[in-house]
Amino acid sequence: MILAIETSCDDTCAAVVEPDGRRALSNVVHTQTEHARYGGVVPEVASRAHLERMDGVIEKALADAGLGLDDVTGVAVTVRPGLIGALLVGVSAAKGLAYARGLPLIPVDHLEGHVAAAYLTEPDLEPPFVALIASGGHTALYAVDAAGMSLLGETLDDAAGEALDKGARMLGLGFPGGPEISKTAERGDATRHDFPVGLKNRDNLDFSFSGLKTSLLYKLKALDEEGVRRELPHLAAAYELAVVEALSRKLLRAAEAHRASTVVVAGGVAANRLLRRTLEEECGLRGLRLVIPSPELCTDNAAMIGAAAPLSEAVPFPDYLGLNARSV
Repeated sequence: MILAIETSCDDTCAAVVEPDGRRALSNVVHTQTEHARYGGVVPEVASRAHLERMDGVIEKALADAGLGLDDVTGVAVTVRPGLIGALLVGVSAAKGLAYARGLPLIPVDHLEGHVAAAYLTEPDLEPPFVALIASGGHTALYAVDAAGMSLLGETLDDAAGEALDKGARMLGLGFPGGPEISKTAERGDATRHDFPVGLKNRDNLDFSFSGLKTSLLYKLKALDEEGVRRELPHLAAAYELAVVEALSRKLLRAAEAHRASTVVVAGGVAANRLLRRTLEEECGLRGLRLVIPSPELCTDNAAMIGAAAPLSEAVPFPDYLGLNARSV
């Protein structure tokens, strides 16, 4: 059994996953609420919170799986990318456990973990396919085959989740911004306002969201306080639609260019209901197999790290003692 640990940002996570990476026996996520007052994640606060909660989260993951440390045969941990202080907490915990039990350590790339979450959702899934990762820190398209992941295109500025967070902040909504915008947009008419879709007509697979944020800023400046209150749900709906259109347009273009029959969507933004509905409709029209993990597997979690572990190269005991989050 694989004990997996994820601490790349502000979620302290541990899970137990079967050796083939296709089934999670437990998946514990402790979401830090300390950052809401700042409107974004504070790295030092995140690191300290991970230190406080790491042991309890690991104990609960083992208890939920009905297993003990004697049943664990390998320890997987996120080593990149992410907040370096937060990563170091997870890597240190994983190294300590692996060394104490004489187990191999399996370093996992966070982005590969997001894609691997699809294997937990549909265990029969096999490459090749095209994958979109859309989260608060990353927005990119990959071609996935038996050899690994190849970058096809990425954001030139903000990530999609970051654009949603910043848009929510401008609209006076809470943090994290994606769920707040979606909730507000349910009462709005997306056709009331027109927002630009970045790189819409460019013949590439890259993304851009900076122009979208600027457009929202100018629309808000043109409204008085009463106008903002009146138009808030409509602005949120139109803004969300522009983000979804950018993501879906480029994903479908990538699938066509690479003659893919399957597309995978992963990352926190993949939990967005409008994006899921849009892609279900568009992929259905094109005869594409669409795989989107359940919402709890889209946001950061350790089960996805365990799912990626069989695809990663394990470091045998005790060769990992000198490794850290930057060098693994």
